[in-house]
Amino acid sequence: MHIAIAGNIGSGKTTLTSMLAKQYGWKPMFESVEYNPYLEDFYKDIKRWSFAMEVFFLKERFKDLLKISSSTEDVIQDRSIYEGVFVFTANNFAMGNLDDRDFETYMELFDKMTHVAKYPDLMIYLRASVSHLVKNIEKRGRDYEQKMPLDYLENINKRYNEFIETQYKGRVLTIDVDHLDYQHNPKDFGFITEKIDRELFGLF
Repeated sequence: MHIAIAGNIGSGKTTLTSMLAKQYGWKPMFESVEYNPYLEDFYKDIKRWSFAMEVFFLKERFKDLLKISSSTEDVIQDRSIYEGVFVFTANNFAMGNLDDRDFETYMELFDKMTHVAKYPDLMIYLRASVSHLVKNIEKRGRDYEQKMPLDYLENINKRYNEFIETQYKGRVLTIDVDHLDYQHNPKDFGFITEKIDRELFGLF
């Protein structure tokens, strides 16, 4: 079984991935954020480094897909290849951070890669307001994220909603996280696991 956690920067994907992996005995798979050699440069000069950053993420997510497809374990993944393309890369292209040539090259790579892929069994989308995202970003204190423009987060949020509602064809469970503290409140975490149990196992 393949579960994917989707959501904007600061929505709590990594935390929930870790907690659900422990709860259900799933193998966690985290995206390479801390190890992307282009990420800090990207936040300093988004237009200059967008293509390199996006190709690096695409390469890493494709490697993850290959691992998942050959694994006999149940896997929970922190962000999928699909949102990486239809949310983040599409947003950079729309903002003029990728030119037509780079975007066409990127999408051709993605198209070839997804010939060997299938949708996750369930995508859990963590929907959050920009104010909630900013609060979480400030709390975790990554220097390069503190310089992130608010309009960038707003655009990503709009892209996520469009992606979930009109572009993604797989199975989705949407959870509004603005008023949840599932990391510290067992009732909030139980609220989420009950929804997952209902979706995957038909319980409750």
